[in-house]
Amino acid sequence: MALPDLDTSVGHSFGLEIDGIVIKQISEVSGLKMEQEAIELKQNTPDGKYVIKKLPGRPKAGEVTLTRGLTADNSFEKWVKDAQFGKMADARKGGAIIVYDYEGNPLKRYKLMNAWPKSLEIGALKAGDTSVLTEKLVITYEQLEVE
Repeated sequence: MALPDLDTSVGHSFGLEIDGIVIKQISEVSGLKMEQEAIELKQNTPDGKYVIKKLPGRPKAGEVTLTRGLTADNSFEKWVKDAQFGKMADARKGGAIIVYDYEGNPLKRYKLMNAWPKSLEIGALKAGDTSVLTEKLVITYEQLEVE
């Protein structure tokens, strides 16, 4: 059931799906953004005034960062290795960040086209620290579509 017109979603109910496989335990998604270039057209009006018009340009590729607690799951590492060794046919994947409503139904899907992992970062290791150890995966994508 969709949200009523005046209700909004909350930022804690989301999931990640890569090539139909749901990746669990994602704690944060950041950098999800649709952007395109702006083209400046400089010209004079018929009465001689200088104006600058902004026109839509090409869409820009983007990057999204996924954070999760470190577990025995090595799917991120395997995906990064494919990209590092140039196996781009295996590394480029389609995926989606899915936002759910209060009842757990999909509200929006942010589809990532031709996505591949750019980097994997493990959180700081500190003696005596009691915080959760995390891994951050930066995924670059060629196009973002919203459904």
